[in-house]
Amino acid sequence: MKTAALALALAATPALADISGDPATLETLLDRTEMVRIADAIDAAVDAKDWTAARAHFTDEIAVDFTSLVGGEPAVIPADALIAGWSANLTEEKTSFHLRGNHRISFDGPDAAVMQSHGYAWNRMERGGLPENGGEVLWEVWGSYEHGFVRTGTGWRVNAMTFTATAERGSDFVRNTPGS
Repeated sequence: MKTAALALALAATPALADISGDPATLETLLDRTEMVRIADAIDAAVDAKDWTAARAHFTDEIAVDFTSLVGGEPAVIPADALIAGWSANLTEEKTSFHLRGNHRISFDGPDAAVMQSHGYAWNRMERGGLPENGGEVLWEVWGSYEHGFVRTGTGWRVNAMTFTATAERGSDFVRNTPGS
């Protein structure tokens, strides 16, 4: 019954289309919903420091590009290394809050897609407030994400992730210092 109601709603709204202009189908709407859920679940897991849950959303290797934040070059790395890096920086001492929106998804065949979105991250570490550490407890960054998705035997997984920072403010100490 729910599927029939959704199909009727799709038929009544022919303007629904993906960013490439292709008409939306029940399958692409469900796939898009799953991809947004996954991106949100990664953020929630990182903020909860649930590294096992975060890792579950990635393929075994991932193309990453965080050069706008940390320099270096884009690379293909084991997803376990990505999670290890995040967990080393975002320890219990450092609180984080990640938020994303304006998800735009385009499909490259039935088993690959790219999601673009805007992102915001807030990090707080009390030790940053000490005079010798700059006296500021917060660091924030705004930017855009691009996630590559592939359909696997167990569902959609992220196989690529780029963050392009557009603005940041706050404590370099909080940004660059792993918690203890």
